[in-house]
Amino acid sequence: MTTTSAITSKPPVPPFTDESAAQKVRLAENAWNTCDPQVVSQAYSVDSIWRNRSVFVTGRAQIVEFLSGKWDREHEYRLIKELWAHSNDRIAARFAYEYRDDSGQWFRAYGNENWLFDEHGLMTHRHASINDVPIDEGERKFFWDQNAPRPADHPSLSDLGL
Repeated sequence: MTTTSAITSKPPVPPFTDESAAQKVRLAENAWNTCDPQVVSQAYSVDSIWRNRSVFVTGRAQIVEFLSGKWDREHEYRLIKELWAHSNDRIAARFAYEYRDDSGQWFRAYGNENWLFDEHGLMTHRHASINDVPIDEGERKFFWDQNAPRPADHPSLSDLGL
């Protein structure tokens, strides 16, 4: 499990129920929508292992470095995650996010993540497969204040037909 000297708990913790797994996914979505690498990194064990597309990252320091670069390139980032499946200590989520690059081109990225958690609710492994699709600005579907959680009344991925 994690090799931390001061264990931090990140509820909900395993074993996951349908309700707690959905809550864990929404909490992850909210954290990522802050676009704050330090905030996001606290959900992961200090020795967490990631595969994000073709990039391999190990540990919180590399997570912060990776996310800092990501959000330097991806502007006006807004993300929606949705629970796909879960077991006692694993969650599969699907997601989509919208962003624009430095040239002003908008994209919608679609992906799936597989997560493994320790007994403290910290994610020890994250495997993400993601595809970017260029979209016109008029095709955007994610509208809420930047760096803020998605409002409770904003449609989900399923509601949007994504």
